[in-house]
Order: sequence, then structure tokens, then C-alpha cells
Amino acid sequence: MGKQSEALFQRAKEVIPGGVNSPVRAFRGVGGTPPFIEQAQGSRIFDADNLQYIDCVGSWGPMILGHGHRYVVEAVKKAATRGFSFGAPTSGEIELAEMIIQAFPSMEMVRLVNSGTEATMSALRLARAATGRSKVLKFDGGYHGHVDSLLVKAGSGGATFNVPDSAGVPKEVTALTLSVPYNNLDAVCAALAENDDVAAIIVEPVAGNMGLVPPRADFLPGLRRLADNYGALLIFDEVMTGFRVAHGGAQARYGVMPDLTCLGKVIGGGLPAAAYGGRREIMELIAPAGPVYQAGTLSGNPLAMAAGVTTLRAIGVPGVFERLEQVTTRLCEGFLQAAHAADVPLQAAAVGSMWGFFFAAEPVSDYATAKQHADTARYARFFHAMLDRGVYLAPSQFEAAFVSLAH
Repeated sequence: MGKQSEALFQRAKEVIPGGVNSPVRAFRGVGGTPPFIEQAQGSRIFDADNLQYIDCVGSWGPMILGHGHRYVVEAVKKAATRGFSFGAPTSGEIELAEMIIQAFPSMEMVRLVNSGTEATMSALRLARAATGRSKVLKFDGGYHGHVDSLLVKAGSGGATFNVPDSAGVPKEVTALTLSVPYNNLDAVCAALAENDDVAAIIVEPVAGNMGLVPPRADFLPGLRRLADNYGALLIFDEVMTGFRVAHGGAQARYGVMPDLTCLGKVIGGGLPAAAYGGRREIMELIAPAGPVYQAGTLSGNPLAMAAGVTTLRAIGVPGVFERLEQVTTRLCEGFLQAAHAADVPLQAAAVGSMWGFFFAAEPVSDYATAKQHADTARYARFFHAMLDRGVYLAPSQFEAAFVSLAH
């Protein structure tokens, strides 16, 4: 790593825990020093040492148009001249909400927030109020933000560091969370049969925080059926998959309608924005229409609304998602062909513009098989070999990667 990034990392560690503001950035999963990024354009990022990389992370998903897209930049500039934040309603909030509802038929009303964590936290509170129940069922390796009750066998940073639970989370809180293997309907059925107070099942419809793991054909329809049978709400955490695997997210791609949906990443166009939404009768329980309190001073921030509206308008053009999927599929096929030719065990998958791979001889279907079969040491060596060659991959075996239109 370059001298400037090394110096910046040492400086950061004096004033920021671990030198980073989100754990996976510290490169603990692959070793070494993270590059400190100075700027980005299109499909490339540039670090403090003026080294450039093809970016396969895309700020973990939002940069679907690529970095510095001129339409988004101009929209944000124009919005900034009118004011950064008002703490009051704006028309941009309505426009973004209308665009989301048009793309996601299951969402009749939407509440805008600032982060995916806020969206999932608020959706769970709403589900508990709507059902009068207290427990939540999630999936091993599923990451839904750093909400206390959901830091149970969580993926993403938890999977990277092999720490499924966080210090500082009371056992009384996690006692309300059930966690079962992803892609395993029998385990879901058993958990629901044994617990009559499950308010909601929350799932990443395409798992992206244990590495990319697609759902089996019967998994999402099975969750819908079981949720209905046991009186629980079904929540799709589409923070990653929303506007990424299809224009209407995983629910459009797989034809399964959840009760509530959480969105983030793409809807902010690179600025902080997220949302949760669902059927009107559920959403009208939220204050001030109903008794479920949730608020946010910067929710619906006008700069984020401008970036989000412009981004959604650009990806709403016919053929965009077909092109994204074509490029992503071709990339994964190339990986598999090259690995086979070199006699390297590799599992790779692509869904829409999300993709990922494991150095593993056996298929990966859930968090347990990811941890069991994936060769993380080999991934770390490959990561640094690619970084040396100007390609920036996810600094963890257990993270999905992304393709943008700029690629």
C-alpha cells in the first residue's frame, strides 16, 4: 500500500476506533492497510497515492450509475443552492416516494429515513405494533444493520470477524430474536411452530452479507406461505437488492410479495437515504397517522432526494437492467472458466447486478456452508493480488460485489 494511505491510516487510528467508521473498511478480513480514497469517476476510484482501481464495491451498492454521474452531480448542485436541510416537508420527498411505490407494487405507502439500519429497526417496531407480538425470526448470516435485536448470528462485519454477536447487547433483547439457517424452510416451520409470538420474518431475499447466496426456488414462496399460516408479517430487507437485482427488487424478480420492504443504497444515489414501506393499513400505524413513533431530523434530506430521484429516473429507462445483468453474468462466467482452466476450486453466482464468489469446492447455500467451505486465506491472497493489479474487490470473502452501468 502507498505511503500516503499508510500515513493516513496511522493518523486515523489515533482519533477513530480502529481507524475507520465502519468495521469492514479496516481490512481485518484480508489483512493489510486500506487505501484512503480521494476521488472517483465512472467505474474507477483513486487513492491518496494517486493509484487507481476498477471499483467492484461501488460504495457497497449505491453507485449503480457509476461514480460522479453528471446528471446526479448537477441535480445535487442545483439542490444545494436552494438549501442543505430544512427539517420540513419538500416536494422531493413526495417524488421519490411515488417513484418507489411505482416500482414496488407491495408498497402502497413509504416512510423515508436515513440509513438501512433505521429502515429495518423501524419496520420491526411497526411489525410488532401491527401484530401485537414481540419476537422476530431472522436467518443466520443475515445482516440488517446494527440494531441490537438483530445482531444475532449476523453476517457482513460479523461474518468477516467471526463474531456473530456484539458486546453491549443485553441478553434480554436478543432473547426476542430467533435465527435459523437461510434457505431452510423446515427450520423456519419448526421455529414458528414452537413460538406463537413471532411478529415478523425478516430476510435478505438474496443474501449479500455472507457472500452472495441466491435463494432456492422454493425458499421465498415458502416464507410467504409460512408467514401467512402462522400470522407473522414477512419483511424483505431489500437495502441491497432493491433497484439492484431488478427494477422492482427481488420481490419483482421472484414474484413474492412481502408485507413490508426496507430499501436503501440506490435510492439515495450515493447520498444517505433509505425507506421502509408496505400496505396502507400497516403504514398508517406510523405517527402522526398512528401510534407507532418514528422520526428523523434529516429524513428526506433535499440533497439525497435530488440524487435519488435522478438515479431512479436514469435506471428506469428500458434495457438498463438487462444490460447490467448481461455484464454481471459475463463477469461471473469468466471467473468460473478461468478458475476451471487453472484447476482452482471456485463457486460464483450473479443475481441482477450483484455478484460474488467463494474459493470453495462445494456449493454454498447458507451461512454455515459459507464458513465451512470458503477458503478465506486464499481469498485474502487473491484480494491483494487483484489490488496490486488495479482491481478493488470487497475486502471480505463474506460480502457481495456490484457492477455499475459505468463498467
